Amino acid sequence: MEKRHNYVRKTAELATQFYINPATNVAGLILAGSADFKTELSQSDMFDPRLQAKILNVVDVSYGGENGFNQPIEPVIRYTFQCEVYTREADINRYSLKNNSTGEIVIKHLNKEQESNVNNFRDSNGSAELEVQDKISFLERFANEYRKFGCSLEFVTNKSQEGSQFCRGFGGIGGILRYQLDMRTLDGEVYDDSE
Repeated sequence: MEKRHNYVRKTAELATQFYINPATNVAGLILAGSADFKTELSQSDMFDPRLQAKILNVVDVSYGGENGFNQPIEPVIRYTFQCEVYTREADINRYSLKNNSTGEIVIKHLNKEQESNVNNFRDSNGSAELEVQDKISFLERFANEYRKFGCSLEFVTNKSQEGSQFCRGFGGIGGILRYQLDMRTLDGEVYDDSE
């Protein structure tokens, strides 16, 4: 029991040393392991309360070594909304622009370079200036609006091999169809399975 207590104490001290540090800027912790030490640590008075407040989950793992390390973090990498999002299209803002002479509302999605071009804030003839009615980050709009369309939203980080491949391959934005698509009926033509 004394060895268990010393182990929990040492782990709590090291966690404080490593994670209560402005340079690390830890947003959340996942305590994982196959034994009960993770639960003891999370409930211990020796564990810094600043870190206890950052515990996202306590996870039992089935494996040791690298597989055991990866088991609790794979779902977090795939599904967390706390992750850093890297996409070429993420740095886009959605503008609602009003043409004061016609009253028409124009929606434009502009990246930083396009925002610096004043022609993007003029009508198609270039004669009238468009007034900004609303500006919102493209990703923030997704995060606010996706439920209205019956979708689920997942952010993928480029910190994993799969996430990096996704960001490079799809430009960081992708979708999964909700219903099965019958490929044989595309474009009104019927294809048989041998084609």
